[in-house]
Amino acid sequence: MEASFNASDAAGAWDWKLAYDACEAATVLFLRKYGNALLHKAGSAADALPLIAKVAGLLPTHSRRSIDSETFQQFSTPIPLGLIAATAAAILPSDRVLEPSAGTGLLAILSEIAGATLILNELADTRASLLSSLFPAVPVTRFDAAQIDDYLDPAAVPTVVLMNPPFSALANVSGRMADAALRHIASALARLAEGGRLVSITAVNVSPEHPAWREAFMRLQERGRVVFTASIDGAVYAKHGTTIETRLTVFDKLPAVDPALFPASPGTAPDARTFMDWVTKQVPPRLPLAASCALPTPSPMTSKRVARPIARGPANLALRSALDEPSYVDLAYETLDWQPAEGGRLTDAIYEEYGLQTIRIPGSQAHPTKLVQSAAMASVAPPKPSYRPRLPERLIDEGVLSDAQLETVIYAGEAHTGFLSGAWTVDATSDLVSAAPDDAASAIRFRRGFMLGDGTGAGKGRQSAAIILDNWLRGRRKALWISKSDKLIEDAQRDWSALGMERLLVTPLSRFPQGRPITLPEGILFTTYATLRSDEKAEKVSRVRQIVDWLGSDFDGVIIFDESHAMQNAGGGKGERGDVAPSQQGRAGLRLQHALPDARIVYVSATGATTVHNLAYTQRLGLWGGEDYPFATRAEFVAAIEAGGVAAMEVLARDLRALGLYTARSLSYDGVEYELLEHALTDEQRRNYDAYAGAFGILWRAAHKTCYREEAVMRRSAA
Repeated sequence: MEASFNASDAAGAWDWKLAYDACEAATVLFLRKYGNALLHKAGSAADALPLIAKVAGLLPTHSRRSIDSETFQQFSTPIPLGLIAATAAAILPSDRVLEPSAGTGLLAILSEIAGATLILNELADTRASLLSSLFPAVPVTRFDAAQIDDYLDPAAVPTVVLMNPPFSALANVSGRMADAALRHIASALARLAEGGRLVSITAVNVSPEHPAWREAFMRLQERGRVVFTASIDGAVYAKHGTTIETRLTVFDKLPAVDPALFPASPGTAPDARTFMDWVTKQVPPRLPLAASCALPTPSPMTSKRVARPIARGPANLALRSALDEPSYVDLAYETLDWQPAEGGRLTDAIYEEYGLQTIRIPGSQAHPTKLVQSAAMASVAPPKPSYRPRLPERLIDEGVLSDAQLETVIYAGEAHTGFLSGAWTVDATSDLVSAAPDDAASAIRFRRGFMLGDGTGAGKGRQSAAIILDNWLRGRRKALWISKSDKLIEDAQRDWSALGMERLLVTPLSRFPQGRPITLPEGILFTTYATLRSDEKAEKVSRVRQIVDWLGSDFDGVIIFDESHAMQNAGGGKGERGDVAPSQQGRAGLRLQHALPDARIVYVSATGATTVHNLAYTQRLGLWGGEDYPFATRAEFVAAIEAGGVAAMEVLARDLRALGLYTARSLSYDGVEYELLEHALTDEQRRNYDAYAGAFGILWRAAHKTCYREEAVMRRSAA
């Protein structure tokens, strides 16, 4: 914490409550990454409980409290108790789960792991900001949960409520309110769908068996009946700084036949394992939901009033939520007239120093390291652009994006404003594309793409993120990022975060099982080529179709094909032993391009123009079937470039550069110094080397003698 805030808690930069919240946030991220695997390995929630308890045991004990934590009773749910509550709720992937006092998300993440859609509310500013960062795809409302039914949008109807309300504290009310938890429960129960389930964690005395609360529970049973109630020893909360006993109560949204009758409580469980056993055996199955509640998840809800802005004092977490939008400007630049050196060759070098040729960007900074490009690429200049990217001004002023990187964003945007020539039809499988008359009813046009071929160190990831950000600020709030490995999501999140955006907006497709809808209202979906090639299985649609259904057939946002050479051989070809079938990854990439004709495609590969087969997937560059190049089909293009060899590839790359569709820069080695490291061999080392060399000679001769002997035997046998 001191390293993050550059100050100690004694200086007032942070308090220990923030440190504990950070640990709980890390727990949420851990469960998001490994929770499914833990449950799958254990086989059941009951068997997973010891593993979850072991994770909880690694957290520091809350030995200090802040004024806010005392005032608003901010005691997060221990994850073993949270798992028990989620088990009692019997959450299904089709559920919409409301957490009225979501805290740091320790209950919400368990609902997410179950595949449910989340409705999150949190009144406290810091915790709400933390939730927005941990669950960037979920709008976080900031209402008083004691009146949650009054504030939530009418469309936000949960089928499950998981709640751990303040035991005796109410917003804007000083002093202790004994019935605070019951007020929260009553409002949440009113919002719950008919047939839904509510699971609450409260103080031990909030029980239908307690004389003080019996009438209150009878009133609740007129709307929803109690089906289970039991308490647990306070040791379960020890890590969270208290040992108070707590109670878990389960309601089903169906009026009780007799509001005065309640199920018998099994008592107080001494530990979490016993409590889980009670829940597993005694909580009844869920009721069927009302037909009106079994509809698909509605679009993101809007609140009836404007939520309060986040207060960002010195003791608040410096968190960026998905709702934060940076101020931006349309990038200003000047166009220039560029002339090649006399004779068309700048120097005799293989590489030329790179610099902007047709534009000048006032206020931009040069790339941190000198860049170069091939002499062929340097002999031509891209066309004068007119597209103005929309980016946060600080990215230019602070040099977060260099002039070379800004040039990429400009030319990518310029390419995306145009369409390839001709009209086309695509079959139902998205495999077959056929020419069509311009006035055909089902004819489509493909948006032109762009190829980024920079080498290591030029910042391909940051440039890709900047292209997405430009479109994000224009209202295109969905994007797709495809790469070779799922580990590269960390690089994508790093590059997106470097532009001032919330890193968790980059969401892995692996969070959404194949065959289920992707429920992100907005964000950058990250996946791999290996995942993309997954075909339909039984009733599960293919991954390509799953993505297309999320993006929509009219999607006009950005698709980044990172390491796009992974799609090589997309069209098949000739090998040493005859025809080579198209690669599954290449075909999946082409299907995606065919199914989303209006998408803004960016191919990213440092080796994209090394072999012609590495360009067979670049349909959106218009290399065949259009007016820019004399090739009618992909096969014709591949055959012609193969016949021309390396020279043809160089000319092709140069022409793409001249059209503004391709750029390829590399780090310069100019100024790099090195020195030879000489190792003086000792006499012993020489003897050892000679001994190894002698032994290798013996083995080599023996191996060849064996080969000769076998050949002689074969010849005699043949004779």
